[in-house]
Amino acid sequence: MQYAVRLVAATRDPARFGLAELARFLTFGASPRASIHLIEGARALGFLRGRSYALPEDVADLAHDVMRHRLVLSYEALAEGQTADALIDRVLQQIPAPAKPLETHVRIRPVG
Repeated sequence: MQYAVRLVAATRDPARFGLAELARFLTFGASPRASIHLIEGARALGFLRGRSYALPEDVADLAHDVMRHRLVLSYEALAEGQTADALIDRVLQQIPAPAKPLETHVRIRPVG
């Protein structure tokens, strides 16, 4: 969930996530509803992939489809030929996926 929220938040406040150069291309970033739909979509995709949980790769695989139409590009972005997909690519490159996504949900019994 935190990964999805960070991806969406990076479109609203790019400078906070080390993407200050993207701010001039975005008039409006994705709304909090994008986070909700990204999480729900990732859960559904995880189920379709045979799991009862979502992984960061499910979130990343849906990021373009969920956020593409929610970004309002600036006139400068349009003039320079920037696309929503290209901006989402930059966000995905900058925001790292959790290295151990299930670590907080798995309990390991001590041996012995």
